[in-house]
Amino acid sequence: MEHPVVVMKFGGTSVQDAAAVQRVVEIVRRETRPRLVVVSALARVTDALLEVAALAERRGGGAAEKRVRELRARHVELASVVRSTERRGMLLLTLDAAFAELAALASALAVVGEVSPRSKDAIVAAGEIASSRILAAALEDAGQPAQWLDPRELLVTDAAHGQALPDRAATDARLAERARPQLEAGRVGVTGGFVGATAEGLTTTLGRGGSDYSAALFGAALAAAEIQIWTDVDGMLTADPRVVEAPRVVSRLSFDEASELAYFGAKVLHPSTIQPAVGTGIPVRILNSHRPQAEGTWIAREAGPREPGPAAIACKRGLTRIDIASTRMLMAYGFLRRVFEVFERYKTPVDVVTTSEVSVSVTIDDRRSLTAIVSELVAFADVTCEDAMAIVCAVGESLRSDARLATQVLGALEGLPLAMVSQGGSRKNVTVVLRDADATEAMQRLHRRFFEAGPAAGERAALALAERGGAGGAARQPPQI
Repeated sequence: MEHPVVVMKFGGTSVQDAAAVQRVVEIVRRETRPRLVVVSALARVTDALLEVAALAERRGGGAAEKRVRELRARHVELASVVRSTERRGMLLLTLDAAFAELAALASALAVVGEVSPRSKDAIVAAGEIASSRILAAALEDAGQPAQWLDPRELLVTDAAHGQALPDRAATDARLAERARPQLEAGRVGVTGGFVGATAEGLTTTLGRGGSDYSAALFGAALAAAEIQIWTDVDGMLTADPRVVEAPRVVSRLSFDEASELAYFGAKVLHPSTIQPAVGTGIPVRILNSHRPQAEGTWIAREAGPREPGPAAIACKRGLTRIDIASTRMLMAYGFLRRVFEVFERYKTPVDVVTTSEVSVSVTIDDRRSLTAIVSELVAFADVTCEDAMAIVCAVGESLRSDARLATQVLGALEGLPLAMVSQGGSRKNVTVVLRDADATEAMQRLHRRFFEAGPAAGERAALALAERGGAGGAARQPPQI
């Protein structure tokens, strides 16, 4: 292709109703480069489909079928965004067939009262299939040539239903074979995120929030110029707006900073999204489909010039802290290996780790195997667990170059009982673990210290001005769409 591809991913709130879909159509039409559009299920539809699966598992066949009828009605109503009678009629036939198949599956599963992970994937995939069908038809209706692409024929994964891992090489080959020719012919490719299939054709999903990951995988496969994540906020924020009043948009982030923020609780970006982009150096942009004129957040290898201090703070709640202590750890080797082999056996990731001469403390957010993990650990150590914990994390490249910042982070939290303190090997974050009840206070204190008006904010502004060469200097802006 003469021009590099742009991958444009739209979240559920970006396609939640007819007005939202029309905004998306206009955004896509304004982009002149070849583009692949990746769309999530309509807002709240994935939760409703999970409810269908739960009802079927409880042998509630009638209730499950009623929920499917409600979902069908919502999608049929949204299909009215397509004005052409003929095109809308074809779309409605497609939607009717899809929801009839879903109702039949739910009814059959309710008879046996069992929903396997494979069957659950088949149910929840219906959301992205339907939404992408509607968006493709809406684009065509607006005069934009478009082609719906079945995500199950693009994204190849393993058979770990519910948390499938992509086969990058096979996925790259599918994109080259099925998506690239459509883009080269001048058509906008439209597909669903989150959904894939095994090499044998069994439907799989990447886990909640996986549509961002799909977009990044497709972007890497197509060597895209950029990956755009369109959501309902103006970009990555300095803090969670549900916790901190009036957070600021972060205009620039490095891949490392964005990855840390996503992992430690920033909701705008799925933690896996950055991974494919890092390997290929493709920039990621976070944009607001409700305010497309907003600049958004530009994420690339280097953040570029920016005010000193942390880029943002993040919070991850609902964690369990596990303290593992043994005097046999003193001057011994192999103890840590033995500890982490237990977590590996139960496929339970660890968020934060701190160690001393005779103990190691970790946090986890997946409690499903906690009882089994503890039962193995107590065979060689004393183990205590504490629930209702939270991680609060300050992230920024400046933390590596300015040793004072770590001290300032901890100073802002003076008086709050900290259970764990950690600074990652990259030295781009300072992380504390504390009681969940104290997390809001911690976030608000850190935001006041680093991002709100006051001496610290004035100092950052003066330093930033000096770095740009005084009042006449101009900060470098991220590329425009």
